[in-house]
Amino acid sequence: MTIVTVDGPRSTAPDTVDVVALGESMVTFLPSVPGRLADVPSFDRAIGGAESNVACVLAAAGHTVRWVGRVGADGFGDHLTEAIGAYGVDVSAVRRDPGRPTGVYFRTAGDRATDAHEVAYYRAGSAASAMSVRNMDLDTIRSGRVLHLSGITPALSADCLALMRELTTRRPGRPLVSFDVNHRPGLWRDAEDGPEVLLELARGADLVFVGEDEAWGLGGPEAVRAALPEPELLVVKQGATGATAFHGPHVTTVPALTVDVVAAVGAGDAFAAGFLSATLRDLPVRERLRHGHLMAAAALTAPGDLATPPARHHADRLAALDDAAWGRLRLGPGWTQAGERAEEEVRTP
Repeated sequence: MTIVTVDGPRSTAPDTVDVVALGESMVTFLPSVPGRLADVPSFDRAIGGAESNVACVLAAAGHTVRWVGRVGADGFGDHLTEAIGAYGVDVSAVRRDPGRPTGVYFRTAGDRATDAHEVAYYRAGSAASAMSVRNMDLDTIRSGRVLHLSGITPALSADCLALMRELTTRRPGRPLVSFDVNHRPGLWRDAEDGPEVLLELARGADLVFVGEDEAWGLGGPEAVRAALPEPELLVVKQGATGATAFHGPHVTTVPALTVDVVAAVGAGDAFAAGFLSATLRDLPVRERLRHGHLMAAAALTAPGDLATPPARHHADRLAALDDAAWGRLRLGPGWTQAGERAEEEVRTP
C-alpha cells in the first residue's frame, strides 16, 4: 500500500533489505590532469557521497541495499539516482526537491592528506540539506537489517541534525545502527560544537567507525573506547597501521595491507562496506576487519571513489590466510580482477 504526500508516493510497508544508507550524494567533478583547481582545464563527472558509496559497494558485493536521500529535480539529480541505481542499489525512496538543487563538488587529483589537495563544495541550500523528520519516511529509513549513517549529515542543517538525533535514539525494534564519524572540519566552520555533536550521535549507535586522526584529539584506540563505551562495536581506523575493534570485553587488531595506492579516496567508505558485509554474514570480528581492509585496498588501487570489489569467495580466501601470509600480501592495480582470472584458470581444465 502507498500514500501520496507532497514529496511523492510513500510506501507504508517497505520491503526489508540488508542495509539502508541515508545521506547526501553529490555529483563529483574529477580533474582531467593534476594541479590546482585554478589550472585544471576540464573535469570528468562522477558520483560521491559517503553513505551512497557504502551502498554501492555493498550492492556490488551482493547485498540488498536501499539509499535514502533528497536530490534536486534537475539533471544532476537524474544522474545521481541513475548512476547509484546502476550498482543495484534501490533508489525508489529518494525524494526529488523542485525548489533546491543537487549538491556538486570539485576536487584536485592529489591525496586528501596533503596540503596540495583542494575541494570546492557547492552544497549550501542543497536538496539534501532539507532532509528532516517531517519530510523523510522513517519507516523506510528503518527498513533494513542495518541502518548506515555518517557524521556528514548532521553538519548540513539543523533539520538534518534533528533527523540524525531521532535515528540514533535507542528504542526497541530499531535496526542495527552503524555510524561513521566522518568528521569534516570544513562543514562545521559555523558550529564550534561539531566534535561534541558527533560524539553524542556516536553514543547512540550500535556500531561506530572512527579514524584515529578524527577521534576528538584522543591518544590512541583505548582512549577512544574510554570516551565512547556505549556502542556494542567500536572500530578505530589507524590508517596504514591497521584497525582495532572493541567488542564487549574483547579487543581485536588487524594490520592493514601493503597497497600500491592509485588514489587515496573512498577507502574509508569501502572499509565500512567490507566490515558491514562481513557483519551481515555474522563472521568473526577478525574476519570483519580483514574484509574491511580488502575493500579499502580495492578502492585505493583504483581511480575515483568507487571500485569493483573482489568476488566474495576471493575475499573470503584472502581473509582466511594465516597472519604471516596476510602480512606478506601486496595488492596493486587490478588485483581484484587478477585474482578472479587466476582462480578461473585453476578451475578450468
